[in-house]
Amino acid sequence: MNLIHLISLGRISFADGLAIQKEIIVARKQQRIGDVLLLLEHPPVLTLGRNSNRSNILASDEFLAHRGIEIHEINRGGDVTYHGPGQLVGYPIVDLRGVFPNKKGPHLGAVEYVRMLEEVLIRTCGDFGVMAQRICSRTGVWTMTGGTVQEKKIAAIGVHLSQGITSHGFALNVSTDLRDFEWIVPCGITDRQVTSLDLEADASRNPAPTMENALHSAAKHFGHVFSRQVLWTESVEALLATASTPAI
Repeated sequence: MNLIHLISLGRISFADGLAIQKEIIVARKQQRIGDVLLLLEHPPVLTLGRNSNRSNILASDEFLAHRGIEIHEINRGGDVTYHGPGQLVGYPIVDLRGVFPNKKGPHLGAVEYVRMLEEVLIRTCGDFGVMAQRICSRTGVWTMTGGTVQEKKIAAIGVHLSQGITSHGFALNVSTDLRDFEWIVPCGITDRQVTSLDLEADASRNPAPTMENALHSAAKHFGHVFSRQVLWTESVEALLATASTPAI
């Protein structure tokens, strides 16, 4: 079974997260390190993907500036999304030319990769008694419906591929302040609401849907779904210190 290095970064700025991803991507493209899964939180920030529409940011520039909310235009797929405290963000930096379950051809396809990320998050939600699902043509993970209750989005996914290497990834609402989503039209979807593990899980559920528990659950299921042995790595510096010399 292949390894994936898991690094927990805690709460870091979005700009720092981008810089760390870039550093790891360079080393991964040079085959100096193996696959990496970064798990972290961000302070409140809005991001605009390649397919975004600026009109989906509802808050005024003055409001966002007053609150210190940054806007980042990035190269992942998807529309506008929000990151903030209480949201588990995952950035897998994975070579899709590696060995994966049910891979067809020389590399894992982008759609298949996203479906696998959704599976990781569906299983993670299940650990906390929250039944989740995919919805056709709407990337991400959604709660199950019941009666007249509409499904709600509990996790967003937006990825980027370059030379077979992935970046960006997923955001799972664990204990996120959902009022912050009122600043945007999340992922450009106007007819569904967002939710969180904290709201959907039974209050007596064990384990409780804390950020620490969600992190461990997501890491476990990532390993299972992608057939990787998860190796906890202390820091980015520790990972890069063991990197091999780049091929010339």
